[in-house]
Amino acid sequence: MDWMFIINPVAGKGKGRIIAQQIHQFMKDKVIPYDIRFTRYKGDGEILAKEAVIRGCSTIIAVGGDGTIYEVINGMGLKTAALGIVPSGTGNDLAKTLGIPKSPMKALKIIYGGHKVIIDCGQANGRYFLNVASVGLDAEIVKETENIKKYIKGPSAYAVGVLKTLLHFRNKEILLEIDGIQIKRQIMLVAVANGRYYGGGMKIAPQAEIEDGYFDICIINRISKGKLLRLFPTIFSGEHMKIKEVELIRGKIIKISGIERLMLNVDGDIVGEAPVSIEIYRGGIEVFVPQ
Repeated sequence: MDWMFIINPVAGKGKGRIIAQQIHQFMKDKVIPYDIRFTRYKGDGEILAKEAVIRGCSTIIAVGGDGTIYEVINGMGLKTAALGIVPSGTGNDLAKTLGIPKSPMKALKIIYGGHKVIIDCGQANGRYFLNVASVGLDAEIVKETENIKKYIKGPSAYAVGVLKTLLHFRNKEILLEIDGIQIKRQIMLVAVANGRYYGGGMKIAPQAEIEDGYFDICIINRISKGKLLRLFPTIFSGEHMKIKEVELIRGKIIKISGIERLMLNVDGDIVGEAPVSIEIYRGGIEVFVPQ
C-alpha cells in the first residue's frame, strides 16, 4: 500500500523542502510506492490527509511540528491508516513523548522498521488531538506569540509573548467537571494532557502515559505572578508538581467553562474558546515508534 508524506514546508524555519530531498534519497531503493505533498496554507494538512485515506494509503507521515500532526490526524480520523512522524517543527513535543528522534533519517528508519503501538487520542469540541489541550495563561501566551511573530522571529517571539502576557494576565474563575464531578477553581491554567510535554519541551504532565486510557489534568491554581515566574522554569523538569498550587487529577471526560473568555489551545494552536468538552478514546490511532 502507498505511503503519503504530508510536509509543512515552513515548519522549523523552512526545513521541509530539505527533508523532502532526504525522503527521496531514503525511498529510492525501497519497493514502497510513495507520494509527497506540501501543505499550502493553514488547515491544508487535514485536506491532504483525507485525500490519502480515500486513496487507501496504509501509512500517512506528518513531516512538521505538533500543529502539522494535529491537522493530519483530523484528516485521517481514527483507525484508518497508520501515522508516521518526522519531526521538523519548533517544539516537536509529541515526538519527544513517543521517543522519536529529531534526525529525519532516523525517524524514517523507524517508520520503515514497522514497529507500531496503538495510542490514545483526545477529542476537544469534536476535534481530535494527540498531545495537550489547555486553557488559561498558556493559551493566551500562544495567542500573543502569534501576533508578535509578525515582527519578531524565532524563540525570542515566545519569550516576549510570555513577558507581555504576564503583565496583563489575571487568574480565571472556571467550572471544571471531571468524570461527572464538578469543582470550581481560580486558575492560572488547566492542561489536559495525553502526552507529557508541550510548549516546546515543558514537562507539564510528568507521569502521563499515552496508552493508559486517561488524561492527566494539571491545574495551576491561583498564584502570584512573582511565584509563577519562579515556578515557570521548573515545568521543564516536571518539578512544578511539588508546588502546593499545582494539582493533578486523572480523568476521561473533562468539561471546562468560565465566566470570562477562555481561549482553547490544542497542540500549540488556538482552535476556539470554552466551554469545551474533552474526551479520550483509548487506542484511537496506530503510530510508528522506536522498538
